[in-house]
Amino acid sequence: MFTSPKTATLILLSVCAFWSTSSRSASAEDEPFWPRFHGPNGDNISTETGLLKQWPEAGPKLLWTARGLGFGFSGVSIARGMMYTSGNIEGKTVVTALDMDGRIVWQVANGDAWTRSHPGSRTTPTVDGDRLYHKSPLGDATCFDARTGKRIWTLNILQRFQAKNTRWALPESLLIDGDRVICSPGGPKAAMVALDKHTGRVVWTTPSTGELAGYASPNLIEQDGLRMLLTFTSGSFIGVNADSGKLLWRFKRTVPWEETIMMPLYHDRQVLISTGHRTGTVKFAVHVQGDRARLEELWRSEELDVQHGGVILLDGRVHGACHSSNNQKWVCLDWKTGRKLYADRVVGRGSLTSAEGLLYMLSERSRMGLVRAGPDGYEVVGRFRLPLGGEGPSWAHPVVRGHRLYIRHADYLYAYDIRANP
Repeated sequence: MFTSPKTATLILLSVCAFWSTSSRSASAEDEPFWPRFHGPNGDNISTETGLLKQWPEAGPKLLWTARGLGFGFSGVSIARGMMYTSGNIEGKTVVTALDMDGRIVWQVANGDAWTRSHPGSRTTPTVDGDRLYHKSPLGDATCFDARTGKRIWTLNILQRFQAKNTRWALPESLLIDGDRVICSPGGPKAAMVALDKHTGRVVWTTPSTGELAGYASPNLIEQDGLRMLLTFTSGSFIGVNADSGKLLWRFKRTVPWEETIMMPLYHDRQVLISTGHRTGTVKFAVHVQGDRARLEELWRSEELDVQHGGVILLDGRVHGACHSSNNQKWVCLDWKTGRKLYADRVVGRGSLTSAEGLLYMLSERSRMGLVRAGPDGYEVVGRFRLPLGGEGPSWAHPVVRGHRLYIRHADYLYAYDIRANP
């Protein structure tokens, strides 16, 4: 049941009591921590250990199912004994907080819902201490009290920077950098902006590239003392000085329907991007000199063109789902050379995450697979289908944390027990 902001405020005391007795019962070191889209390091790799290396024939045990989250493609973030996601409810984009047993603690609207092409929420909420940050598909960047859902501040970045929305609305998950919130309005005024996370005040802006926002979430890296933000506009891959907002580089990237979606992947002074519709994958070396940075192209491949499922770098190999493949293949490229090592349908095209050296692949058609990616091919060591009920494609990225596998599909959130020795 959707709880309005007014009602959420009225139940403030009971929620605070829940927070103090439930989420504080375990030490901070024991609490699952996945505070933003693709995790604390932005690499989508969980540090979880003690997990099943192979699943039973029917899949791991389903611990619980949460319903009433609203329709959407948002993933989950986890911190301080709580989980957060978002969905469409009664014409609003609604942020939901749940306890670790899947019970809804509060639900608060963050502006109107996206109801046009592919209706539903997009953004995964971001947790920072006792605050929660979320951007709606229509541009409402909002800070909430993570315990109660009380709204602290809101800024519509499309209105503030006179930008138009994109064809399929804004899916960028907000990034916290120290005292700043990073987001990308695009349009005529600013490619990227930093907001004061306490007040929503504008700290710096990156000059416009003349393009709308892309669909990617930003990644924060540091090399040779220079802190850089990596993201896409609708037609370029850009690097931005994280301290000043200065544009460091702009690499043109023309993709049909401007589907620049993947969070850029950084490793060992190199960065990789991939886009769908046969535009392929490119890897660059990043060269830093003082407060300047430039890219040097190392290789490109048309064998892997990731749309919105993300990639994983594991043991010197890059894994992702090929968007243009008619048989929905997953592709493995050598990180150093870009050479295709192998490809296989596995569970079908979709998204992924990783833990303990294994890949957790979720297809767009509700099939989940546990996969060992060796030097010569994929080996499926477990698979199952999500329960019936969820409508539309399963696009939300899976999360492995607290010895559980979390899968969001439409109005549902599923929690599976993947502990090796329960």
